[in-house]
Amino acid sequence: MSSHDRTLRVGMVGYAFMGAAHSQAWRTVNRVFDLPARVRMTTVCGRDEAKVAEAADRLGWDGHTTDWRRLVESDEIDVVDICTPGDSHGEIALAALAAGKHVLCEKPLANTVAEAREMTAAADRARESGVRAMCGFNYRRVPAVALMRRLVADGRLGEIRHVRAVYLQDWIVDPQFPLVWRLQKDRAGSGALGDIGAHIIDLTQYVTGQLITGVSALTETFVRERPLPAESSGPAAQADGNGRATGPVTVDDAAVFVARLDGGALATYEATRFATGRKNALRVEINGSRGSVVFDLERLNELEFFDATRPAAEQGFSRILVTEPEHPYLSAWWPPGHIIGYEHSFTHQMRDFVEAIATGVDPTPSFADALQVQLVLDAVTRSASAAAWVEVECKEGAPVNASGRGGGPA
Repeated sequence: MSSHDRTLRVGMVGYAFMGAAHSQAWRTVNRVFDLPARVRMTTVCGRDEAKVAEAADRLGWDGHTTDWRRLVESDEIDVVDICTPGDSHGEIALAALAAGKHVLCEKPLANTVAEAREMTAAADRARESGVRAMCGFNYRRVPAVALMRRLVADGRLGEIRHVRAVYLQDWIVDPQFPLVWRLQKDRAGSGALGDIGAHIIDLTQYVTGQLITGVSALTETFVRERPLPAESSGPAAQADGNGRATGPVTVDDAAVFVARLDGGALATYEATRFATGRKNALRVEINGSRGSVVFDLERLNELEFFDATRPAAEQGFSRILVTEPEHPYLSAWWPPGHIIGYEHSFTHQMRDFVEAIATGVDPTPSFADALQVQLVLDAVTRSASAAAWVEVECKEGAPVNASGRGGGPA
């Protein structure tokens, strides 16, 4: 049997927003890329029998179950894809790794540093038996972002001096928006910080090749009580002026922080769900000694690039349309100038994961990479609570900049 005849049987836990995005990618990846293994969408798991059965049919899965443990333990599953809220990531991933399954886990890796460390240790042990684990930071797989990283790695920007990153949404501006799981700390771990802030933390570290060593942060919760969803109730419920049951919002609505990177750069980050009028506005700008580069998710197929080495009369930000076959991932898609979209980042993610499994290499971002993001999230939370500069703990337990590089304000 040739390597191209190998089949990876996938089981996915969760079928809502991320589950739908992952399903689209699993359906597509072998139809676009020539890979050393084929994917079979074997089983999808959810708590509600009727809803998960409908999702299996709609999303293209062969079967369904309401018991994730049964899925994880099945001899018919090779890969477990975790698309659930953060409070269940650890339990499912640990069981899957112990069962010898390859694991793809959505970001952030966990709700706590302790849990993320445990998951990383389990992934390291499983790796010795050829089991692979990856965390799903899909924006790494946008071709323009991958090209941005290449420009930095090739030295086109020179010494990196400034990083600016924002991720702006407005979907909970209305105080009558219900208290969904993303607004509950026990389910989500944190609010805008972990949900969208994690993306820009990972993306900027990926693009620059530098780690965040310390932070000074502010967080805020603008709406502290929200109506409960119609099906929800509990001892914490109260009533608003109209007699509707409400519950406390236990996560941040917005987070802003300044940071140092271990290469000496200064950085600013903003993550909010209260930027009225902004739906999914992610923007990253990198300034270096020889140039600058800008990515804006709302112009996903473009980069702005400034080359300071050109003659003064020719300088200015230029627009790179990232659709050429020489650009990352794009040789598999359309002729130059024919743009791609958000969903393609997940297809590229599955391509890289399948290739890593089939060829026996370690995929990125690893659980260890995701743990490092978790440590930054933790430092931001502690900084905001203490109103102080906080150094980021390293994966081994000491501060990232323990060698003396970087550090807090003078």
